[in-house]
Parts: sequence; structure tokens; C-alpha cells
Amino acid sequence: MPSKPRLSHVGADGKARMVDVGGKEITDREAIARGRVSMSAEARRLIRSGAVKKGDPLQAARLAGIMAAKRTSELIPLCHPLALTHVAVDLTPTRTGYDIEARVRTRGQTGVEMEALTAVSVAALTIYDMVKAVDKRMVISDIKLMFKSGGKSGTFTR
Repeated sequence: MPSKPRLSHVGADGKARMVDVGGKEITDREAIARGRVSMSAEARRLIRSGAVKKGDPLQAARLAGIMAAKRTSELIPLCHPLALTHVAVDLTPTRTGYDIEARVRTRGQTGVEMEALTAVSVAALTIYDMVKAVDKRMVISDIKLMFKSGGKSGTFTR
């Protein structure tokens, strides 16, 4: 009878644990995550005209996303601290708001999916924070992993 698959962060005793990656091969690893922020026409107009009183939400979001990726292990329990070699956060205007994409790379023993997802999430929250005075109905949505490479499990593409 085949063994039942187990979550890697749960030991045989049912207790949460950090996965030991010491024996894993060091490989180049990359992850891309995406999400979006939808907002009112007035909020879009203020951002695109540079009239948000708190400053430029897009530059703040880009910086916040990069910083968040670097600190993911402080936010997500059992997540390994990683030496990231590259983090990029791009914000693309859309008809209803902004699409956000984060690309994260490292060379190590564990992947950077959580760092990419965290970067997108915090970038979106930063936009919300900076524009909420104008539009509290903004919606942060569709945060997902699009791509990951490296490691034993190989490449994933959504």
C-alpha cells in the first residue's frame, strides 16, 4: 500500500517543524508571482497624475515589495532565511488598476516562491495604504505563483 503524502512542515508526531534543507543540492532558483489591485477611476487618476498626497504609491510599492521579499522568513513561520541574488517588482497599469509581478532569484538549497508571493502581497498592500483615503473599496486579488525553477521538483509553470 503506497504511503500517504505528508506535509513537509509537519513531523511524524504531528508537530510543526522547519524542514532540514542541509542535504539538498545547491541550485539556481527563481520564482515569479503575480497579483492585482483594482480601484476606482479617481484613485487611478490620482496615481497616474502624481497627485497622491502621501507620495508616489508605485515607487513605494516597488520598494516595499523588494524589502518584503528580503524579510519573508521573519513573516512566514518555518520559512528559511535566504540570501537573495535578485528581486524585481513591476507594476503595470490596467483598465481597472495595476497588475503586480515579482521575480526573485537565489542560488541555494530551497526555493524562493514564498519571497515572490510576499513581495506581490506587500506591494499591493502598500498601494492600498497610500490610496485608501480616496478609495477604501480597492480589491487586492489573484495573488499566485506563476513560475518556479530549480531544486528537486524542477520547473513549475502555471
